[in-house]
Amino acid sequence: MIKRIFFAFGFLLIFLNGPALGLATEKPNIVLISIDDLNDWVGCLDGHPQARTPNIDRLAEMGSLFENAHCQSPVCNPSRASMMTGRYPHTTGVYFLSPDLKKAPVLKGVKTMPEVFAANGYETMATGKIFHGGDKRFFQRYQPSGGFGPRPEKKISQPHGHPLWDWGAFPEKDEMMPDVKAAKWAIDQLRKKHDKPFFMGVGFYRPHVPMYAPKKWFDMHPRKGIVLPKVRDDDRDDLSQYAIDLTNLKHVSPTHDWVKKARQWDHAVQSYLASVTFADHCVGMVLDALNSSEHADNTIVVLFSDHGFHLGEKQRWAKRTLWEDGTRVPMVIAAPGFQKNQRIRKPAELLDVFPTLLELAGLPADSNQEGQSLVPLMKNPIGEWGHPAITSFGLGNYSIRSERYRFIQYLDGSRELYDLQNDPHEWSNVAADPLNQSIVEQHAKFIPAKQHPVLPGNSTGHQAYAAANANMAK
Repeated sequence: MIKRIFFAFGFLLIFLNGPALGLATEKPNIVLISIDDLNDWVGCLDGHPQARTPNIDRLAEMGSLFENAHCQSPVCNPSRASMMTGRYPHTTGVYFLSPDLKKAPVLKGVKTMPEVFAANGYETMATGKIFHGGDKRFFQRYQPSGGFGPRPEKKISQPHGHPLWDWGAFPEKDEMMPDVKAAKWAIDQLRKKHDKPFFMGVGFYRPHVPMYAPKKWFDMHPRKGIVLPKVRDDDRDDLSQYAIDLTNLKHVSPTHDWVKKARQWDHAVQSYLASVTFADHCVGMVLDALNSSEHADNTIVVLFSDHGFHLGEKQRWAKRTLWEDGTRVPMVIAAPGFQKNQRIRKPAELLDVFPTLLELAGLPADSNQEGQSLVPLMKNPIGEWGHPAITSFGLGNYSIRSERYRFIQYLDGSRELYDLQNDPHEWSNVAADPLNQSIVEQHAKFIPAKQHPVLPGNSTGHQAYAAANANMAK
């Protein structure tokens, strides 16, 4: 009798803790929510005092918020290719907007995240932007949402430059926005019964440029009173010329000087905040549908952005930098059976999502993947963790982000070190301080010894990298 009682009690513990231990007999569903170009201007990350993101904040309370999460490249294509294959850009050679991951010899035969789940009995489907194009190749079912959406006959705020670089209140109704269409498609899928566990990708385009959203979202962030990012005129005086060239040459975004002279800084910030709040609303539509569905108790939700975004910080606009504003991303994982409302400060990478989902779903780990499962941190947020976040922008240019510091090393050998605890804006490069040499060396050891050459392409990243390298050679 006593043995039977102990056996029953042990079985009950396994049943109750099954999801957390990867022992659940029923595979969990997965909803992967991507938000394009979203930096830390999220309420729960305190990136901007006027950010309004109640739904992302709600999701953070439902699971684990990785406060110190970073992309592997501050560019859409390599960031998403890295996350979806579990390989660093310096392993594949995909550093910029081109080439497509299918053209990387190293990735020949490598299954992407949705393909692995499909091979393990999952129904896979997606809408919007999960990969950097060609999503229908990777999902069993794919529904286009309309890309970056409608545009006015004439640009609103930046008359010249790249066609996507513009901002302002447009169009008239939410229903005209592709992200609302994506949310509604996801809602329809969540209301259905599914014969198999599902892996659903929902990719939202905002706040990516053009930073358009209907006027009501702008009204939530009145232009009068907009708080601008803190910027110092001498911020880049302690940087190498190579670092400045890499972040300035051949990029399509407007210069900080132009934005200020055109008196558009506050308008652009307002537009970004409005676009973020609009995207958050779309996230809320999906969360509401999930929470009211029969799948609510057996679904893992992951929310992430592909990289950060500058709005004047360090006198820079857009992405393509190795600084905090370029690499830091929101990342939330809410999984059944785990503690809710956790804030984790250990460094995490987008690369870690793939092995984490494999473990949460009870699927075999892939030893060829280069990320780490985050499940140990979800069980113990302050446990031992010796993995920094590694970001690259072209061969030889790397950022190493630990819990307190950011170390950057460029192709020309120049270095930067920032103490984020005392210098959150990264205004003071202290790499040359003799007192910091041990810290520099501790971080430098994570610079990859083996680095794949840059695969051919003619993207703006290729052009910026080539221009900086040409100046260095003079």
